[in-house]
Amino acid sequence: MAVATLTMPAAHASGPPIALSPAISLAHHAVLALDLGTTTGWALRSCDGGITSGTMTFKPTRFEGGGMRFLRFRGWLAEVAALSGGVARIVFEEVRAHAGTDAAHIYGGFLGMLSAWCEEHDVPYEGVPVGTIKRYATGRGNADKAKMVAAIQARGFAPADDNEADAIALLLWATDPTGGGA
Repeated sequence: MAVATLTMPAAHASGPPIALSPAISLAHHAVLALDLGTTTGWALRSCDGGITSGTMTFKPTRFEGGGMRFLRFRGWLAEVAALSGGVARIVFEEVRAHAGTDAAHIYGGFLGMLSAWCEEHDVPYEGVPVGTIKRYATGRGNADKAKMVAAIQARGFAPADDNEADAIALLLWATDPTGGGA
């Protein structure tokens, strides 16, 4: 397990589930940003302004059914909420066009799990269009993956991949007091 820290801005915990010791557990009322998919990018800002981010893979193993990715995702959301002391808001990348049918189905499954979990736990959630996130991070609503990663690196972060970069950009947009989604 990778250990996440709350140092700003380059703290990352890509890989297996989050392992935070009680000494560095996240403060109450965190904001969670998600780039939904089998490899989900995530970024979390605690109420003290600290950011931690990474990627989480929910791919089923060879001997599991396809629904296991969604059950793992639901369990992971509960784990993040417990470790953070409570999630006040979740924002996610709202994808309107997919590369293929499988991608659309998988995204829909994650979105269904996320919205059901949020409703069950009284956590407000909001989808943010891809173009809005890209425009905020790069100045262009159609920036490619490399430009998104570069834009987040320019802000002092070290994302492991484009999924994490998208989640960080979304979190920065959602918590920007000067006009993002705050």
